[in-house]
Amino acid sequence: MLTEKEKIDKLTLLGTELNHIQDLDIMMEKILTESRLFVNADAGSIYIMENDRLRFTYTQNDTLQQRLKPGEKLIYSTFSMPVDKKTLAGYVTLTGQPLNLDDVYSIDPASPFQFGRQFDETACYRTQSALTIPLTTPMGKTLGVLQVINARDPDGRAIPFSDRDVMVMMHFAGIASVTLERAQMTRALLLRMIKMAEMRDPKETGAHVNRVGGYAVELYEKWARRRDIPEDEIQKKRDLLRMAAMLHDVGKVGISDTILKKPGKLDEQEYEIMKHHSMMGARLFASSQSDFDDTAAAVALNHHEKWNGSGYPGYIDVTTGEPLPEYRRPDGRASGKAGEDIPVFGRIVALADVFDALSSIRVYKPAWDEAKVLETLEKDAGTHFDPELVEIFLGSLDVMRSIQQRYKDE
Repeated sequence: MLTEKEKIDKLTLLGTELNHIQDLDIMMEKILTESRLFVNADAGSIYIMENDRLRFTYTQNDTLQQRLKPGEKLIYSTFSMPVDKKTLAGYVTLTGQPLNLDDVYSIDPASPFQFGRQFDETACYRTQSALTIPLTTPMGKTLGVLQVINARDPDGRAIPFSDRDVMVMMHFAGIASVTLERAQMTRALLLRMIKMAEMRDPKETGAHVNRVGGYAVELYEKWARRRDIPEDEIQKKRDLLRMAAMLHDVGKVGISDTILKKPGKLDEQEYEIMKHHSMMGARLFASSQSDFDDTAAAVALNHHEKWNGSGYPGYIDVTTGEPLPEYRRPDGRASGKAGEDIPVFGRIVALADVFDALSSIRVYKPAWDEAKVLETLEKDAGTHFDPELVEIFLGSLDVMRSIQQRYKDE
């Protein structure tokens, strides 16, 4: 538990810490983690406003997490609900006031809101105290709701949230709302860039890139922890990777419509032209002004390289497209990068992108069933894909499936 001084010190630094995060999903995870720490809450959730509905977007639960094996993640379903006063989150959204309940099972039946017990019954969990706070910007715009559940005493027993907790959380929510709105704007900007690509290539949808970004972060976290990479570096890199992975095919904006929208298989000449999209994507970020530019360029350039060296574009000068002199083959082409010479983010996105492409409907094919997709990944481990990453992927299927459900095609 944090002391009062530690809470004040933490609040002072909170804005700076959150401003270092760019990606929306990782921002929500950080907000929820920090808010629970402030009030020593066992669990919590974030609901985000989408049009006229509240979407249950992110959740954490220490009690349920402890029931899992080490390294496993809590799997949950997202859903949306109308904004009305019948639910705790809806009531707080409409009134703009916090709601602090000592025991959600003892709400007066005459109250306009009630607690839905479905989650507790399904998960064998007992929600007791609940503190629900509006996430409102300084301009009065409500972004959503932050809810923390089951404050704990030093012995871990559930207790009510105090009036002091309400004050701290309201201050916390004000800071969090500003950074959350910024992250939403960043995500919207990324999706607009992807929408431009989608106008050219119907395969590049917001759902597809969100799934690829989600898979990529899961793969990177497990790969990095195997190598004992410091946690602060993991958190920084996963933020950059998620956004970069979403933009892996942005270079397709430079490819002709006749190729991008061809319903059948590309011929050899068309395929050679299509290959240029990886170089074109890297060029968009060539004038590096940040770590994100470097990460996005590496992903765009390398996500079609193959573990055995048969991928593309290989060792090229991105500005000219010409092979680097020492890597020019006798036929004039560039040698492909192989093994660990391929940057790890490129290897990760290669696997994430192929898994999603095979699992999804395309104009030229139906979605493959999961068994066939996984068989293909296993078969291509050590040739197309980094075999260690395939092993990690296959060991994380529950999480990958939850990402598929979270970002369904519309």
